[in-house]
Amino acid sequence: MQRRPMGATLMPVVVESSAPNQRAPLSGERVSAIVQLTLKAQHVKDAMVSVTFLSSRAMARMNRERLGHAGATDIITFELTRPVADAPVTGDMYICSEVARANAKAWGVPVREEIARLVIHGTLHTLGLEHPDGDARVESPMWRAQEKYLRAARRRGLV
Repeated sequence: MQRRPMGATLMPVVVESSAPNQRAPLSGERVSAIVQLTLKAQHVKDAMVSVTFLSSRAMARMNRERLGHAGATDIITFELTRPVADAPVTGDMYICSEVARANAKAWGVPVREEIARLVIHGTLHTLGLEHPDGDARVESPMWRAQEKYLRAARRRGLV
């Protein structure tokens, strides 16, 4: 497993890949910057977030073992509970680049954009934000925030 801590910041972001033969569409530095952008936009001052890119096989296994669902999915996020009120926000997200690539192709968007969207989406989930299932999710406050932060990431050249 490749592990790259991203700089000395107040909000550390660790980007990993357990699929070393697959190159992620976004660099670890860009992924870290997108997480930072999202955390700052949500007024989070202290957080520790990890982003791990998995193969479709590893994602399917995690999806089955942790959530009881069959098959690979694009992202799984775990919001880790805070033991004390002032403790940093902590969370782990797992992204499957293969599923993200297929989704990007199906939706007619660049793969880099889809990965950035997933990073933002997962970051918002680590903060406890939720959205309804189905078509209603695109009208939810979380989805609107996600798309707003994606536009900001584009303007900053992160996507």
